[in-house]
Amino acid sequence: MIRSMTGFGQASAECDGVVYTVEVRSVNNRYFKAQLRLPDIAAFMEGELEKLHRDAIGRGTVSYSLRMKNVSGRALFDIDEFTLKAYIDRLENLLAKDTAACRIDLAALLSLPGIVQPVIPDEAAVEKMRQTILSLTRKAIEQLQQSRMAEGKELAQDMLKNCDAIDAHLAVIRQQADNVVKEYYEKLRKRVDDLLANAKLNIAEDQLARETAIYADRSDINEEISRLDGHVRQFRQSCTGPEAVGRRLDFITQEMLREANTIGSKSTNSEIIRRVIEIKCAVDRIKEQVQNVE
Repeated sequence: MIRSMTGFGQASAECDGVVYTVEVRSVNNRYFKAQLRLPDIAAFMEGELEKLHRDAIGRGTVSYSLRMKNVSGRALFDIDEFTLKAYIDRLENLLAKDTAACRIDLAALLSLPGIVQPVIPDEAAVEKMRQTILSLTRKAIEQLQQSRMAEGKELAQDMLKNCDAIDAHLAVIRQQADNVVKEYYEKLRKRVDDLLANAKLNIAEDQLARETAIYADRSDINEEISRLDGHVRQFRQSCTGPEAVGRRLDFITQEMLREANTIGSKSTNSEIIRRVIEIKCAVDRIKEQVQNVE
């Protein structure tokens, strides 16, 4: 099943007076990349949360955000009184040596490093917080996956629509290819007849046939048509698979474009050339959409 690389998921819950809010976003990337923003109190879970995302998402840049808001009135931070007192003592010693009037601003002192620190919860509280965060993260990832699948369904419909267009143009090319050699032979015969109309010269039929055979070998596109048709079928089959197929689809579209270019370079038939241009336009539209597929 086609999944897009862009999506969004969110989950929130309250536990022990703390509201947890998890948001997960993903955008296109050739590889998997996780960007996690966690409060200091939950920083120890970074590795576990990254693994959770890596197991669920094949590729794309994932932005994860966890917010914790205290609604119970209980402080989530402690003041290191020992360090604060050490600062004050040092300042008082300096003030004792200076006769100029000065006052100590406690608010400014609280902004100094090491004064205000997160509350260190006990082991039971840490485990409860961990389980809450993991549960919310799984829910947010599930929403993200649903969002990616919904967008992926639209991508698949658009890409398969372009595959239908390629099939239609390829059918016309296949029909025209059968007449290319015959048309060349008739044009060559008419040109020779016109040039030798007033001359008493004749060109042997075997020479004309040999020239036609050389052209037929040089302009034969049946093999390219068959390969392009096979690539389109493989593309359709890949779109229905359960695994992430973005890279595979990208490689297939490259091969489709290569075969279309070869058909165009070998052909002199105006209708075939016109159809090849349409096929290349369809492949280009597919390639643009494939860049969004996981």
